[in-house]
Amino acid sequence: MDSFESILKTIFENKGYWVKTSFKVELTKAEKRRIDRPSSPRWELDVVAYKGASNELLVVECKSYLDSTGVKADELMNARRPNRYKLFNDKRLRDVVFARLLAQMVKLGLCRKNTSPKLCLAAGKIATEKDEKVLAKHFNAKGWGFYPNAWIEKELRSLSRAGYEDDVAIVTTKLLTRNKR
Repeated sequence: MDSFESILKTIFENKGYWVKTSFKVELTKAEKRRIDRPSSPRWELDVVAYKGASNELLVVECKSYLDSTGVKADELMNARRPNRYKLFNDKRLRDVVFARLLAQMVKLGLCRKNTSPKLCLAAGKIATEKDEKVLAKHFNAKGWGFYPNAWIEKELRSLSRAGYEDDVAIVTTKLLTRNKR
């Protein structure tokens, strides 16, 4: 499991979601042909989070980019990085993967039939403030979820004030914030 995905798993679990990381979507041969990927293996989603009380199903693509320039709006929105932002830029792919995800989860009893998956991005680093503003506006217009670094930091600080949990993300946050309260 990716460390960044693990942090997001902890955050969403503490917000009342059932969470699975590296969730494998079992596409059929016909579905693989429909998305022009006939030899594709199972499709893997970084984080799938479901909250039964509100019937929310989040599909969170995680991009930490902590030691890089960060997520750039033009790369995500203009498909300049087609191998990095596939679900955001290929509607047919997204529709096929999400339909199979929902069918698979309903069959396993993990969510209700009338659930609509919501695409989200969690980014540990965004290139510039302008990129963050552009992405926030773009995601809002699409009805997608956007979780930039400031949101992640706020949620981790919130977890640091909770009771003790034997979880790496929570323990680390408690260690980093204990003298800064």
